[in-house]
Amino acid sequence: MMRRTAKLVWRPVLAGAVGVCAFLGTAAPASAATPGPAKGQEAAPAASGYLNLHQCSYYASSLDDHFSTFVTPSADNRYATGTKRSNTADTTASCGGGNGNHVPIPVLHGVKALNLAGGRYLNLQQCDFYRSASTDRFTTLVTPSGDGRYSTGTKVSNTPETSPTCGTGNGNHVPNPGLSGVKALDLNAGRYVNLHQCVYYSERLKSHLTSVVTAPDNRYATGTNVSNTADTKPTCGPGNGDYVLIPILSGVKSIALS
Repeated sequence: MMRRTAKLVWRPVLAGAVGVCAFLGTAAPASAATPGPAKGQEAAPAASGYLNLHQCSYYASSLDDHFSTFVTPSADNRYATGTKRSNTADTTASCGGGNGNHVPIPVLHGVKALNLAGGRYLNLQQCDFYRSASTDRFTTLVTPSGDGRYSTGTKVSNTPETSPTCGTGNGNHVPNPGLSGVKALDLNAGRYVNLHQCVYYSERLKSHLTSVVTAPDNRYATGTNVSNTADTKPTCGPGNGDYVLIPILSGVKSIALS
């Protein structure tokens, strides 16, 4: 990857927080004069514009600890992201400056401008990469701008996907299927896409873990969904007892689809 993927130092600024963490409207009836889609055809997506999904990566070299954010954390905007819906396709990731210990890694930043009118489903693909020698891991939802070895298949299409497409890693950090997954979000199912970001930390391993999509290991489940309700608090699994939830780095971004 770069210089051997590093781990984020959480202790100096966030260790205190880590220690504390154990952690409608009714739709109008369709008019008889308005025909629905022909049999076998997909309904046109109600969404419009671009979902600009920003991926921001940080590391602390002293701990060999990587860390990713995709929405701005609920209580620490030093790890902010520019994820939003707009009529313009973003080309450069907008990321916070970190806390001085965990610093940005531009080669692993990325942005994906997803055309919301391009299909019925937002296939949000989460790829987790793991380095066993240092118990370091990090997550990608979009292909990094500077290192395609950590690519993902996140896209909008008319086909709901059931398994993620992930890059092979760099030989040190390799794909971790247990924490990789895909969420096929039906863009016709509601007015908002609610991106839930759940961040966990292992004090023993000095290692972070980020989840936006529920993977086979559902102890790190998230509430990411499309609905008519704008979520304000993330829904997160409890972790495995070693990795515990960090509320100040977790968050939810509710994005209106049109």
